[in-house]
Amino acid sequence: MDHLEELKEFARLHARGQGMTAEHATRVLARITDDTAGNPDSWAAVWTAEGRAAAARGDLLDACRHYALARFPYHGDADRRTAQRLCVDTFDRWRRGQDGIERLEFDHGDGTVACWAAGLGASRPLLVVMGGIVSVKEQWAPLLPLLRRLGFAAVVTELPGVGENSLTYGPDSWRTLGLLLDRLAGRARVADTSMLALSFSGHLALRAAAEDPRIRRVLTVGAPVAGFFADEAWWPRVPGITADTLRRLTRSEDLTELRGRLPEFALTPEQLGQLRIPVRYVASSRDEIIPDTEQTLLRRTLPDVRFRTFDDVHGSPAHLGAMRRWLVSQLLWLRVTRRGARPVSRAPLGGRRS
Repeated sequence: MDHLEELKEFARLHARGQGMTAEHATRVLARITDDTAGNPDSWAAVWTAEGRAAAARGDLLDACRHYALARFPYHGDADRRTAQRLCVDTFDRWRRGQDGIERLEFDHGDGTVACWAAGLGASRPLLVVMGGIVSVKEQWAPLLPLLRRLGFAAVVTELPGVGENSLTYGPDSWRTLGLLLDRLAGRARVADTSMLALSFSGHLALRAAAEDPRIRRVLTVGAPVAGFFADEAWWPRVPGITADTLRRLTRSEDLTELRGRLPEFALTPEQLGQLRIPVRYVASSRDEIIPDTEQTLLRRTLPDVRFRTFDDVHGSPAHLGAMRRWLVSQLLWLRVTRRGARPVSRAPLGGRRS
């Protein structure tokens, strides 16, 4: 599959995941003839034009969806950087018409972390929402009013290297979650933090939770754990867009350098064995990115893990409603049943899990 066709195939899935109809996505994609910056029929130009049209008719969130696809999979050229800026600026316009959504920015090391937040308050448990290697925070930020109504201090942010997060994605990127909790101390009950961390950010959340007792539960969708990073036999199956995006986020010179770095990301059974918290994992039976050996490892090493599997590709875009309902129901159930509770005791390897 060539570059443009692979882009279109992934875009159909991401468009569905953002609530676009298949018919609309197909019409837009049919107008795209190349991926050359400056060409009016190019990937970024066509999606950006659709975004501008949506903004002109006053549908700012729909405009953000199109801008997010215009900068897909990462903002590596001038047209995609324009789309990235328009996505942020347009969401900012939308949130100013809402009640209580605010912008946060934190400096850290070699870059900046930006967030959208709602419901902040010292008595409210913290919920951090983070997407994967191609998902900007503006895709998930419309959930903020709902999360605030559910009683959370909710913060939506991005994986290092994605969107406005200008940090480099590396094996120690999980430490940025601890920084975020430090900065939010006093504005949320960070000692009772839940992570809704999708795809590659789920990997960060699991690693951070092994070290940081403030993270009390992790809910994720299609997270890599170890096999994706370290299994040489799996790597040839990884889509080209995924590999190239990881190369960009890690600032690797080429795919050879990237593959040399990836084993450092793999979580060990010893690290996973430090987790004493509930983990809830949405898996896709036809996942083209994440090997199913990740589930086997988590079942073997975690004392409290449950899975919900959909017959779908990575991220289960065709089951978005059911996936969100399961994640939110699990989040609320764990919040009620584990409020004030001590972390669960370690179950013996091979013990019962569902």
